[in-house]
Amino acid sequence: MTDITDLGVRELRDGVRAGTFSAREVADSFIVAVSKAKQLNAFLVETPDHAVAAAKEADAARAAGETLKPLAGVPIGMKDLFCTKGVQSAAASHILEGFKPEYESTVSQKLWDAGAGMLGKLNMDQFAMGSSNETSYFGNVISPWRRADGGKAPLAPGGSSGGSSASIAARLCPAATGTDTGGSIRQPAAFTGIAGIKPTYGRCSRWGIIAFASSLDQAGPMARDVRDCAIMLEAMSGFDAKDSTSLQLDVPKWEAGLNASLAGKRIGIPKEYRVDGMPAEIEALWQQGIDWVKDAGAEVVEVSLPHTKYALPAYYIIAPAEASSNLARYDGVRYGLRELPEGANLQEMYAATRAAGFGAEVKRRILIGTYVLSAGFYDAYYTQAQKVRTLIARDFDEAWKTCDLLLTPTAPSAAFALGEKSADPIAMYLNDVFTVPSSLAGLPAMSVPGGLDKAGLPLGLQVIGKALDEQGVLDACLAIEERAGFKARPEAWW
Repeated sequence: MTDITDLGVRELRDGVRAGTFSAREVADSFIVAVSKAKQLNAFLVETPDHAVAAAKEADAARAAGETLKPLAGVPIGMKDLFCTKGVQSAAASHILEGFKPEYESTVSQKLWDAGAGMLGKLNMDQFAMGSSNETSYFGNVISPWRRADGGKAPLAPGGSSGGSSASIAARLCPAATGTDTGGSIRQPAAFTGIAGIKPTYGRCSRWGIIAFASSLDQAGPMARDVRDCAIMLEAMSGFDAKDSTSLQLDVPKWEAGLNASLAGKRIGIPKEYRVDGMPAEIEALWQQGIDWVKDAGAEVVEVSLPHTKYALPAYYIIAPAEASSNLARYDGVRYGLRELPEGANLQEMYAATRAAGFGAEVKRRILIGTYVLSAGFYDAYYTQAQKVRTLIARDFDEAWKTCDLLLTPTAPSAAFALGEKSADPIAMYLNDVFTVPSSLAGLPAMSVPGGLDKAGLPLGLQVIGKALDEQGVLDACLAIEERAGFKARPEAWW
């Protein structure tokens, strides 16, 4: 018999509805799995009571013959960036350690309203700043994957949503929330062999999500496969009057609309994504993906996104600039950590609190952001970066004249060892080279596993779509998923 923790969102939802197992059995199975996997450091806070309460509600509704909610019987993980009422929401930082909000983020509330239960808060890069989950104040997450070539080095699960990706790959939860500013859903999904989608900017409310870069941050789901992501995204999306950037649009029925046929679709292959030094395995997987979409009925065309090479530098000006502004609120006055040296004045308290409360990567980005926003450099850096952002968005608009979707690799490599790149910020930032352009343009993009490298580690393919075309992105990823037949999973060592 298949273990309950091997089942995904759809299978759990349908099994509870059919009475194959109870929601309480599901919750208990995952609670036990979480408790046995502390070595991974994926969960910062465990909330078994929340998962059990949701399960009891689902079982009671079924016993009474009521229609079950869309996610009844499905316990999930919640990235620590989402504020959850009465549960520590620290963004994996020291400065917010112990902070328990009196409110619920819109996205998490939508998930609870849909019947989901929470297994706990997931570890992440501090304030979502990082690509390897090594900047967390509470220690890095360890990927459940190991190299098949005998290498024993602990691997990065990707970042910033590394706790989400690791917990899903390790079967600690069937799905989790993530946030994506420059690739923080897609890159960790690729590193751990799962699916993850960043929807169009504004599809999911940002209210109650601890801010990094407000014009880029976007919530999205991470799960075992494309269908599960579609189910989760339906529950997470929708207009929110509390978020001025929220799109006032009806939520499509993405799961019901899934269609793996790409007949009549044109898939663009951006020539600028063939970067120097790209591993042969990534190139080979990309070509395999091209063959798969052709097999699904798509026409493949080459397109040009000429300003791609400027995306990464523009991103690392705009995102830190917004971060320096957003993180100014953490000053030790109203909530969170307060460092008050004896005899200190207000300015000294600010400095001591922020010095103790922020990690090295957060400080680095605040300094960069403050610099590019300063009077002498605003026009030279920030204004120029915003102009480049406009040109990148225009490149995509031009590409849509000849294609419907774009197919690219998700990341320039498979998962790397923890500590391998942490001493070189530039090498770390290059992990986002394929994901940042669509973030700057606010477009929907998804990573789906395509195969394994020679060391037995997952590699992902990315599909980018037009604004609001999540259905097209999901359909193309479903076509790839069906042809890839990716069933690999990490062997439990924890």
